[in-house]
Amino acid sequence: MADDDLATLAPAAGARTPHADRPAGGAGAPHPDPGAAAPAPDGLPATGRWLPRIVIAGLVLAALNLRPAITSLGALLEEVRDGLGMSGTVAGLLTSVPALCFAAFGIAAPRLARRFGPAAVVCAGMVAIAAGVAVRPFAGGTGGFLAASALALAGIAVSNVLMPVVIKSWFADRVGSMTGLYSMALALGTSLAAALTVPMTGALGGSWQTGLAVWAVLAVVAVLPWLVVARQRAGAGRPAADGPARTSGNPVRITSSPTAWALAVFFGLQATAAYITMGWMPQIFRDAGVSAGTAGVLLAVTMVMGVPLSFVLPRLASRMRHQGPLAVLLGLCGLAGYAGLWLAPAAGAWAWALLMGISNCAFPLALTMIGMRATSSAGVVKLSAFVQSVGYLISIPGPLLVGTLYQHSGGWGLPIALMAGLMVPQIAVGVLAGRDRRIEDET
Repeated sequence: MADDDLATLAPAAGARTPHADRPAGGAGAPHPDPGAAAPAPDGLPATGRWLPRIVIAGLVLAALNLRPAITSLGALLEEVRDGLGMSGTVAGLLTSVPALCFAAFGIAAPRLARRFGPAAVVCAGMVAIAAGVAVRPFAGGTGGFLAASALALAGIAVSNVLMPVVIKSWFADRVGSMTGLYSMALALGTSLAAALTVPMTGALGGSWQTGLAVWAVLAVVAVLPWLVVARQRAGAGRPAADGPARTSGNPVRITSSPTAWALAVFFGLQATAAYITMGWMPQIFRDAGVSAGTAGVLLAVTMVMGVPLSFVLPRLASRMRHQGPLAVLLGLCGLAGYAGLWLAPAAGAWAWALLMGISNCAFPLALTMIGMRATSSAGVVKLSAFVQSVGYLISIPGPLLVGTLYQHSGGWGLPIALMAGLMVPQIAVGVLAGRDRRIEDET
């Protein structure tokens, strides 16, 4: 089955360039209203107005579920270690597992999408998240906990990769606004899990097992809209081989695209910065004399900054021909934040937390550029899988290296210098990735 079959996710998923409102291959007209009815491929009945709205609901609910499995565990990690008798080494491994699973399982998403359809794969991803999150606290022992966590992370990984193609397929003329909605929901889910897991655990009786398992309920809710979309597409069938999904006879060779490599490195470096921030910023503040409670609030402020900015930034980026200036601006905010953490971590703590929150919005910028650097849904899903898999592999050593430098140097000078040093190539590859190019033209 050809890669272009990925375009059958949406009733009107024909490829179209971002610079024209006319769809390629004879597909129907664009939909300025995301709730408007989408015309079906030739020979299939038109889809009702309700289905795109269900896709939007599914997009938001899926995004809300893509981080709580991780951040809820971080909030209760000490209790989990005590309850399972987990060593410090295994606990350190556990914090590195998400990036490793994102890289390993994300690369399989395009093949699964070609075989079963993206909507069905996202639906299965939500089921995997629900099952993994519900089972892992009661799996018995560290091995069972890790296996169930890997199941949930596999569901997150394939959904991570396929969200950009869902947006490209259904809302090709609104990539910026829909990516902003998705990114905002993802940031909101991250923040809610970090903020609510501990108080919910107390309210539910104080058991860490219940505090972790309760997030499975949100994933179960997310299954429902994707089940509707997947069944709708299965009932409609696939377009004929000469239908609108066939827009190019030449396969995209993603590894020969300079833009794909630049975007992958940009994604990896921003993920490195984000994981270092989430894992180590509170400790930096605590070592500077800030109380533990205040350090936690400062991290929450950094994460919450992503909620409004993740909605605004993709809309702005989609209106620009070159997104490089945004990559530069975010990188400069990061450099300023690192400088503050080095010079006066306690005196300007709130300012540094805000600057780091702005800098971390390189993530929604990367997602937006994934949707803009390919002309078709098939190209987007290949680019998304490549960028996220390579990027998450790049991000794995960063937090571990920061911890090693901190332990051996006895201070934060060298770790902060490393963080600032990594921001420079992030800016450079962000400028390269932001150029107005398409991977199909390069390959």
